[in-house]
Amino acid sequence: MRSSERLSVALACPEGAWPHPAWPASDDPYVERVVRLRPPYVVPEGVDVLVLRCDEPAEALRECAGAGVPVIVVSPRRDTGTVLEVFRSGAGYLVEGDYCTCMLSSAVVGATIGHTYLSPAACAALREASTADAGLERLRGLLSPRERQIMELLSTGLGAQEIGLRLRLSEKTVRNNLSNIYAKLDARGSTDAVLRWLGAAPVLRI
Repeated sequence: MRSSERLSVALACPEGAWPHPAWPASDDPYVERVVRLRPPYVVPEGVDVLVLRCDEPAEALRECAGAGVPVIVVSPRRDTGTVLEVFRSGAGYLVEGDYCTCMLSSAVVGATIGHTYLSPAACAALREASTADAGLERLRGLLSPRERQIMELLSTGLGAQEIGLRLRLSEKTVRNNLSNIYAKLDARGSTDAVLRWLGAAPVLRI
């Protein structure tokens, strides 16, 4: 996030479909303005994050491919398959009615630093994709108790700073732990690590 400026957000949704007409509030500390887009959704220059409100996320994400900015999906869909597909694409996912405007602003800020934010119902749907088996348990056994704590919190949609606050650790310590976790899980980053931790991606056969 730019240190001296608030963020600019593009909002793509059907006319009249946005559930929070008062967002962002005039005193929102993170979001300065929202640019409302009409189909076809072309993200203008100067936009930091795209918020995509849609009923069919996978289809809408394909239409927004190449946007060049992080994407947060807002949708009434909460089935495991849809949430998993969106999460694997790297987009954040907020289930409609399952978040507040403060959470939306946090998701926008997190997206600018590479954090994939999930609302509680989206987290629950992702956990339903878990395939608990011996391979997954062995994979989890590679992590120390502290690393397992961090992965549990990461898989609920928290970022490094929030995890640090929960565990009373510095953000730097959390990030160092995450680097070790990614190496142990053979994960490319936080999204891949969460998928492996939850058993929603192929795990190493140890």
